[in-house]
Amino acid sequence: MDAQTLPLPTATPNPTSGALDLVVEGMTCASCVRRVEKALLSVPGVTAASVNLATEQARVTIQCGAIDATSLVEAVAQAGYQARRVAEATSPAETDHQRRQELIHLIAAVALSTPLLAGMAGRVFGQNWMLPGWLQFALTTPVQFWLGWRFYVAGWKAARARAGNMDLLVALGTSAAWGLSTWILLFGTPDAQGNLPLYFESAALITTFILLGKFLEGRAKRSTASAIRALIALRPDTARVRRDGVEIALPISQLRRGDLVVVRPGERIPTDGILSEGGGAVDESMLTGESLPVDKEPGAPVIGGSGNLDGLLVVRATAVGAETTLARIVRMVEGAQASKAPIQRLADRVSAVFVPVVLAIAVLTLAGWWLATGDTATAILHAVSVMVIACPCALGLATPTAIMVGTGAAARHGILIKDAEALERAHAVTIVAFDKTGTLTEALPVVTDIEPLEGTRGDALRLVASLQHGSEHPLAAATRTLAAAEGVRSSPATEFHNFTGRGVTGLVDERRLVLGNARLMVETGVDMAELRDRGQALEATGRTVSWLAEAGSAPRLLGLIAFGDTPKPGAAAAIAALHVLGLRTVMLTGDSAGAAQATADRLGIDTVEAEILPEGKAAAITRLQQAGQLVAMVGDGINDAPALAAADIGIAMATGTDVAMEAAGIALLRGDPALVAAAIEISRRTYSKIRQGLVWAFAYNVIGIPLAMLGLLSPMVAGAAMALSSVSVVCNALLLRHWSPAKEKTRP
Repeated sequence: MDAQTLPLPTATPNPTSGALDLVVEGMTCASCVRRVEKALLSVPGVTAASVNLATEQARVTIQCGAIDATSLVEAVAQAGYQARRVAEATSPAETDHQRRQELIHLIAAVALSTPLLAGMAGRVFGQNWMLPGWLQFALTTPVQFWLGWRFYVAGWKAARARAGNMDLLVALGTSAAWGLSTWILLFGTPDAQGNLPLYFESAALITTFILLGKFLEGRAKRSTASAIRALIALRPDTARVRRDGVEIALPISQLRRGDLVVVRPGERIPTDGILSEGGGAVDESMLTGESLPVDKEPGAPVIGGSGNLDGLLVVRATAVGAETTLARIVRMVEGAQASKAPIQRLADRVSAVFVPVVLAIAVLTLAGWWLATGDTATAILHAVSVMVIACPCALGLATPTAIMVGTGAAARHGILIKDAEALERAHAVTIVAFDKTGTLTEALPVVTDIEPLEGTRGDALRLVASLQHGSEHPLAAATRTLAAAEGVRSSPATEFHNFTGRGVTGLVDERRLVLGNARLMVETGVDMAELRDRGQALEATGRTVSWLAEAGSAPRLLGLIAFGDTPKPGAAAAIAALHVLGLRTVMLTGDSAGAAQATADRLGIDTVEAEILPEGKAAAITRLQQAGQLVAMVGDGINDAPALAAADIGIAMATGTDVAMEAAGIALLRGDPALVAAAIEISRRTYSKIRQGLVWAFAYNVIGIPLAMLGLLSPMVAGAAMALSSVSVVCNALLLRHWSPAKEKTRP
């Protein structure tokens, strides 16, 4: 089964809760995130709130019907920020205008601040290139109070909310430098050369460096959302619809289920559907990560957003709007990017007390230098350096930017990570458990052997096909396929009953028949001695054996039927890739021990647990966890759902059932087991970037603040370093954009 034959499931609605997404404006650092979350959680009816600094969005979980967005917006406003529903967010035109305004402000700041560098350069070369004091004042004041006004506004809102943020530190620090210089200009005494010890360049250059940093940071953060934009861009704006024999162009929003959509070569398919007419190659790479085109014939499913390469296609729409696979993928990726990883909680706890602590350190620095030297100007400058260097921006950006880029890169290759916690936990997996059929092997087994004890081979096939006439099990489908091919007619069994994980029973020709594994035969009291050796020999070669018997007062064996299940083309390489990553593998299956062991030997799997029921798979996962293992479970069927839910990380194949997909934290859009190693690898890479960002952010402050306190860091250098810290954290996360599974497979 191809990945596209079964679109992603619609999330089951929670009757007691719902979620609202808000765009939050004005946040600049981790302490802002903490304050917005605290404000949202204070609203009655809110059960959870997660704010993402990188996306500038908040996801709020509320009791269904308890509150509306207005209450949330008001709570955010009281905390000193602006919020609005995502649907009411800034339009692209308004966003472009804001970006142009930011660029203009940056250019103006650079133009006004650059002349102030003359005095600094003069000191380096032993020259007196200092500009007149009034000119320094004239150049600095617009930078301080026009271009830097945003810091005053945001800082005042934070102070009014009895909290602190980066803007408050910047506003206090630059104001101190500007105010001290202005006081000296008005009342100070010139030195022998007629110069005053002014520090206007510190105030202007700090503001300019921070504006530059925020501008670069904004550009980098927009790049982190490139995966989402690329997915959204796959959907065309219009569709060519055939109604009453006439083709008309309609906006995509006006499509209805059942519409016949005409797609010409070179166009993208606008919606999910079934191919009604025509055929040709379709490019699904942006959705499934599969680079090779897929040939489509009438009756084949197609995914909206995939590209029609060479044929005229007429598609009957089966899902439109928010129901399409593309829309669900976008929502899933957005949900992962909006969620918060557990490691981020450390940064949040630090940011909650960071700004007040920094202000206290700045006051101590001011007092210490003043008492030690009696030089008020020097004491103020060192205190300014402390406030400027202590930027909590990098703390707030390290985790969400890495998660955004990592989940986006994974989605481009057919790996959908549902939330940040799944992404973070996957990196620590020590053992990977696999279901067998449909996960490691092809989901369509075939009948290989029929051994009757009475009657002909055709008679035994007719009884088995009749008994399984209404079953959806893959083995039943294989039996019916063979019966149809050989012209064997079957009729539905009556009083049909299914024994989960063991077999079936029913009435055929007024006979109570039982078909199932050896356990069911033992439970029924059937003696298998006549065919036991043959059955064991078939199982030893990897066959799955089902026993056919007649129940009653004297149960008797009628024969056996064997099925073959071939491994998927890349299954052995996928297991080898996991071993390269240092992971153990285990197979959990309801198949016979012989068949399971033969498949495991062929693929190189370390451990096998066979002939277990669905709840047995979950119990096996629990045993592994109790032994200290962090377990990932890979499956695709309803019977895998308990194990997927029990595992530390559930990984579901999109070729499987909706139930399995809902129970898993990671979904693979292709039924390719090689993506399991890829999912763990991108998790490791992403977690590594998160740690690098947090280590850099903490180290930057641990080193920078003491240097500023000791007077070894000028305010201007502190401002440049502060801007660099945030930009470097984001740019480091952006390196994940170049990740691809193909590259990882070539690693030794």
